[in-house]
Amino acid sequence: MGELSRGERLQIMLTQEELRLIDTWRFAKRMPSRASSIRELLRRGLAAEGFHEAQEGQKSSAFSVLADEGQPE
Repeated sequence: MGELSRGERLQIMLTQEELRLIDTWRFAKRMPSRASSIRELLRRGLAAEGFHEAQEGQKSSAFSVLADEGQPE
């Protein structure tokens, strides 16, 4: 079996609604796994115009897959 070039594991907690949206996107794009879908969404998000870095002291609850009040614009 081939070796993966990804040496780091990242664990995130998602709400059921966030997970449902990711899975819906995944199936629509025919992505092979949740992990590949999330990597692709991260790649697209980081490449998007208008990317903002987190401000000092900002809590992780300020960031969500779903648009929400208090989330960085």
